[in-house]
Amino acid sequence: MARFESSPAYEHGLPESLGILLVNLGTPASPATADVRRYLAEFLWDPRVVELPRPLWWLILHGYILRARPPRSAAAYARIWTAEGSPLLLFSRDIANGMAATLSARLSGRVHVELAMSYGRPSIDAALESLYRQHARRILLLPLYPQYSGTTTGSVFTDVSRSLARRRWVPELRFVNHYHDAAGYIAALAASVRDFHDREGRGGRLLFSFHGLPRRMLEDGDPYHCQCQKTARLVAEALELGPGEWAVSFQSRVGREEWLRPYTDELLAQWGRDGAGDVDVICPGFAADCLETLEEIAMQNAERFAAAGGGRLRYIPALNARDDHIAFLSRLVEKHVGGWPELSPDWSAAAAANARDRSLRRARAMGAER
Repeated sequence: MARFESSPAYEHGLPESLGILLVNLGTPASPATADVRRYLAEFLWDPRVVELPRPLWWLILHGYILRARPPRSAAAYARIWTAEGSPLLLFSRDIANGMAATLSARLSGRVHVELAMSYGRPSIDAALESLYRQHARRILLLPLYPQYSGTTTGSVFTDVSRSLARRRWVPELRFVNHYHDAAGYIAALAASVRDFHDREGRGGRLLFSFHGLPRRMLEDGDPYHCQCQKTARLVAEALELGPGEWAVSFQSRVGREEWLRPYTDELLAQWGRDGAGDVDVICPGFAADCLETLEEIAMQNAERFAAAGGGRLRYIPALNARDDHIAFLSRLVEKHVGGWPELSPDWSAAAAANARDRSLRRARAMGAER
C-alpha cells in the first residue's frame, strides 16, 4: 500500500502560513569537474530539456556528452566562480531575501519565501519540506523565468507536482506561468539599461540575447520565441529605440540541429566584420546572472566580437536584486495570492490565533489527542 508523507506530524490548532516558492535553474556545487558532471547529468536527463527517447539519449549522454563536456564547462564555471560560491545561487538568494523582507512588511499574514533549484541544491523537495515545516497550507510557485518554455517553467511544474504527489496533505497551489510582458518587469529592464548608459555611456546598438531552444520546439507550440520577441520589443519601445538600434538573438545552442535564430555568436561576428563599434548586450531571459551571462556573453562573445573587428561588447547585468526588480516580483506575488486569507482586509494575527484556539477546543472536545 502506498505511504504518503505527513511531516511534520499534524496537530490541531497549528498556525497556518503562506509559502512562496521561487525556483531557478540550478548550479553545480563547485567548478570541479566531478561536480559539474553530476550537475549536467541531472540537468540533461530531464525529458523536458531533451525530448529524445530515453534509451537512445542515455547512450548519447553517458557515452559521449558526460565524458567530453564536463571539463570544458568546469573551466567556464571557474572563470566566474566567487569566493562565496556560484553567482547564480548568490544572486537568487539575494532575490529571495529581498522578497521575503518586502512581503513580510506588506502582507498581514505569515509569509515564508523559499528558494529552490530545478537541478542541484537547494532542491525543490527540500524547499517544499521547509514550507511544510512552517505549516504552509497555501503555496505560490514562482519560477524565475520571465518567458515561458516547457524546458524551464514546464519542467518546474512537473517537478513540483511530482513532489507534492507524495504528500498526504496537498496544499492549495497557484502557479505563475510567465511575466514576459508585465509592465513592472519591462520598466525594470528599461531602467537597468538607462542606469548602465548613465554610468558607462551608450553603445551604438543594443542586443537582446535570450537563451536558445531547438527550433522544433517552436514549431511544436512552445510560446518562448514569441514571448522573447515581445519582451525585446516592449523594452525597445520604452527606450525609444529606432529599428536599426536594436536586435534579438539566441545563445547557448548545443548539438547539430537547428535552434532559434539568429545565433548570438554569429550575429556578433557579422557585426564585428561590418566594423560595428561598441555594442551593449542585455539578457532579459535571466532573472539572475549566471554562466550564460557572465562567461558566455561578457567573456566569450566579447572576445569573439573584438576578434572579428568590432569594438567593445558591454554586458548590462541581469536585474538580480535591484530594488525595482524586488518590488515588481513582490507585487506579482500579491496579485497572484489575491483572495487568500493573508490578503483579506479582515485578517489579523490575533483573529487567526483566536480561530485556531476555537478549532483546537472543538477538536479536543471531540476526542482529538493532538
